[in-house]
Amino acid sequence: MPRQAQIAFVTVGQAPRSDIVPEMRGWLPTDLGHAEFGVLDGLDRDGVAALAPRRGEPSLCTRLAGGGEVVTGKHQTADRLHDLIARLDTQGFAAIVLLCSGRFEGLSAKTLLVEAQPVVDATVDALSAGRHLGVVLPLERQIAESHVGETMGRRVTHTHYSPYAGETPARAAASVAGCDLIVMHCMGYDEAMRAEMARQTGKPVLLPRRIVASAVAQLI
Repeated sequence: MPRQAQIAFVTVGQAPRSDIVPEMRGWLPTDLGHAEFGVLDGLDRDGVAALAPRRGEPSLCTRLAGGGEVVTGKHQTADRLHDLIARLDTQGFAAIVLLCSGRFEGLSAKTLLVEAQPVVDATVDALSAGRHLGVVLPLERQIAESHVGETMGRRVTHTHYSPYAGETPARAAASVAGCDLIVMHCMGYDEAMRAEMARQTGKPVLLPRRIVASAVAQLI
């Protein structure tokens, strides 16, 4: 662990996340040190493949250290995530920041644990009550698995567009252009993708990594 590392960034893929952490660091105090850890660190191709979703298992879409997209089963990934957080909880970090906006049950640590999902969902809930919310997810299969539903008088339209597969957002943007507010519900989406989605839809678009960075900046 780097001597001045105060934040442990944790990905459900492989570290380092050069597509996420540098941009988030731009929204954090410059004197904060960090270290990165991945649930899939140390696994070879066969080891990663063994974590593919089983029949009926919810899925996660994440990134390998080399930049490739990978889909893993949520339950199997969660088991490894619990073990990783337990290890990091003993290493003296000021905060552990989970770089995934998927829902995980039962995560806990004595160290301050910033889970992207409840932070992002609380913000979305506060801003979308009574409105038509567009939710953009990486994979089509995740639409049926989504925990973001119609509540507080809001309508929800889901669509999909992967931040890792080189797709263009045009089809997804057209699907949610009629919404009042859009959330790109994955930490893999970056500011350029958010800006392009906003440009194509003409609607306000929320970016999870920016929401999480703002929370961390106020806590640390």
